[in-house]
Amino acid sequence: MNDSFLDLLVPALDRLKDQFVGLPEARLQPPAMAEAAAALDEATRRMGDNYPYFHPLYAGQMLKPPHPAARAAYAMAMALNPNNHALDGGRASSRMEVEAVREIAGMFGWTEFLGHLTSGGTFANLEALWVAGQMAPGKKIVASEQAHYTHNRISAVLKLDYASVATDERGRMDLGALEQLLASGGVGTVVVTLGTTALGAVDPLDEIVALRQKYGFRLHVDAAYGGYFRLVSNLGAEAARAFAQISEADSIVVDPHKHGLQPYGCGCVLFRDPAMGRWYKHDSPYTYFTSQEMHLGEISLECSRAGASAVALWTTQRLLPLKRGGAFGRGLEQGRAAAGQLYRKIASDRRFVAGPAPELDIVVWAVQAHTLDESSRRAQEIFDRAAEGGLHLALAHLSGKFFAGAGWQGASEDSKVTCLRSVLMKPEHLAWVEEIGRRIQQAAGNLE
Repeated sequence: MNDSFLDLLVPALDRLKDQFVGLPEARLQPPAMAEAAAALDEATRRMGDNYPYFHPLYAGQMLKPPHPAARAAYAMAMALNPNNHALDGGRASSRMEVEAVREIAGMFGWTEFLGHLTSGGTFANLEALWVAGQMAPGKKIVASEQAHYTHNRISAVLKLDYASVATDERGRMDLGALEQLLASGGVGTVVVTLGTTALGAVDPLDEIVALRQKYGFRLHVDAAYGGYFRLVSNLGAEAARAFAQISEADSIVVDPHKHGLQPYGCGCVLFRDPAMGRWYKHDSPYTYFTSQEMHLGEISLECSRAGASAVALWTTQRLLPLKRGGAFGRGLEQGRAAAGQLYRKIASDRRFVAGPAPELDIVVWAVQAHTLDESSRRAQEIFDRAAEGGLHLALAHLSGKFFAGAGWQGASEDSKVTCLRSVLMKPEHLAWVEEIGRRIQQAAGNLE
């Protein structure tokens, strides 16, 4: 575990204290240090009951350690605990949020926009779909069957009709199925996913943009997972074409707490048209009268929001600007390269059935067996054995159509199989691919 952030944090706290030296001395209630230390010690022991998310041998779910600078900036800001709802609660951190969000929007090619941070991708998507419902009342929200489940749930919360669109054998939205749904009428918004959470699949945004010219729907891009891949140079041709069209979206969601090296929770929602702010308008008897400047609470559904998240994000982007060819993008390229190497190892092993080739940095594979149930059972065994050997993978329950040539007896295209899944989102994973592959082979043992 990297403790270098402490070397950054301690002097930062001293400098922050110096900013307020003019205050008269106040008798602040001292903490009960012995009791606090005992409680923290117990909490530390409890936190040991976790997977080692920070280590390259954790290659399971979408968990990436925040950058030491982000951790230090967050902890430093928490000495003040700013609230980025109104300038009264977070003057400096609100301005840092505006600057950080402007850089994210610039990554997608937008200079005129409306946007802010949220507590995560779920709330960011809720805001985007809420605005979509205001813009096209009574019309459907549609997303692929591999889109995040929250779109269906959010639509229900917002009392919006929702329809799911079939995917192809790679987990991408099926254009024929989408156009059939559009032709039937009543669709207000199409949600395009750039980086599904199960497969890392990239919907064909470029071709969906062309369909919008014919059918006139609103276009929301859920790039919560994959948005930062806009900066990389080693995408496949189809994914690259999709990311090249992201500026055509009406709204975009991206999660800095996934690939953006930030602590949880930090999401971001962006609207191409700044006029979307009219849907947020409300009156507050006390919140917004200390400044003529815009308060972020005036363009956000959430009220209290952690200003420390904005400080951490601003600091990280100051250190690692969101530029093509920069150090930040190279880190993503390493994760994608690692996924490609692991995929080739899996595909060449007769004990496994490889899923779709990774478009980002997620690899899925099933275990070879006569039946689907036996394959699922063996996947669970390998998962358990790998964990015993120090390698932490993930399990997923996916359609058998993603595993061409599996030949499971009695299985239909709609059948589901429990398979293995690995998210190689840490740059360090590239140096550990050989070891990860070796441990997978060891966990599989003599399965035939």
